[in-house]
Amino acid sequence: MSLTLERIDPQSLDLTHEEIKRYSRHLIMPEVGLVGQKRLKAASVLLIGTGGLGSPLGMYLAAAGVGRIGLVDYDVVDHTNLHRQIVHGTASVGKLKVESAKARLLDINPDIEVVTYNEPFTSENALNIARPYDVIVDGTDNFPTRYLTNDVSVLLGKPNVYGSIFRFEGQASVFYAKEGPCYRCLFPEPPPPGLVPSCAEGGVLGILPGTIGTIQATEAIKLILGIGNTLVGRLLLYDALAMSVEEVKLRKNPQCVICGPNPSVTALIDYEQFCGVPGHDHETEIATQWDITPKELEARLQHGERLKIIDVREPHEWDIAHIDGAQLIPLGHLPERMNELDSAEELILQCKSGARSMRALELLRTAGFRKLKNLKGGINAWAREVDPKLPVY
Repeated sequence: MSLTLERIDPQSLDLTHEEIKRYSRHLIMPEVGLVGQKRLKAASVLLIGTGGLGSPLGMYLAAAGVGRIGLVDYDVVDHTNLHRQIVHGTASVGKLKVESAKARLLDINPDIEVVTYNEPFTSENALNIARPYDVIVDGTDNFPTRYLTNDVSVLLGKPNVYGSIFRFEGQASVFYAKEGPCYRCLFPEPPPPGLVPSCAEGGVLGILPGTIGTIQATEAIKLILGIGNTLVGRLLLYDALAMSVEEVKLRKNPQCVICGPNPSVTALIDYEQFCGVPGHDHETEIATQWDITPKELEARLQHGERLKIIDVREPHEWDIAHIDGAQLIPLGHLPERMNELDSAEELILQCKSGARSMRALELLRTAGFRKLKNLKGGINAWAREVDPKLPVY
């Protein structure tokens, strides 16, 4: 498989003496050589996300000499990113991720071009952003953007190098509708909202995105060079704890709504509505009539009101930080432990950031509880606004 590059005829390019020295270990490999290195220099890759997956992706593509790298992100670097998002350093905390990543990539290789898009990747801008690039790489961690990235890739006829991580497990594939299945062939419908926890809720082994992101970078380079067997039609399953790799064969779905012979999706849609969850990678803080802010809760406790705080996180999270007087009932145990709760009491549901506790609140509402509040922003907001002795994690 060999891509037709969008911008430049590779053979019209020359490598400087410095570039020949930089890429010498590539040039002496017959599978790459001078012709292949010129293809890399002429190629362009768009990275959706500059976080855990985008970090190794960007750095290795820059080091390999991919001539133009686009970075899409609208977040800022946070301390919680640093254990896995290695393109950023401590000095970058508080800075825009795209600018932090751009500086690092250009430090690795000043001969490349890095284009930044400090904005969300949405149905309104995605086609215009992606159109000039040869390969699109999915480094996101939410379902709306994954479906959006897939649909953009199919509509533009470009390969989508996919990666996904959670806790100790990762997945990788190449979805390329011209040659094989797309993401919708594998996952026609998104999972129900709340069924799959985010990395912010479930955690991720810091080195895992390095493994999966490097696999994605390898696939992108193979696509550009037209060498080897890519992951088109194959899903790689990696388990870091077992140190095992499995492979699942994928087939094109003839009924696929976007890449099948009779597509019903011919334009980009509202992906947040389709998936039922927000299309961003921040921890969710849901503003509803059920919310109570940390300051409001503090004031009511100081007035001596009878409130019962229910912490629905996991025991190992409780050990990091907890609110004095709260009761720990992990979300997964809540259905069988509802008998411990008094519906006459006002219950304050609390988790790390407000997402899991909102799901707990809905569960209790369905069971007939009515005196309920959700601590907006969770214990992290409580630590920032009320009790700075507690750590934010």
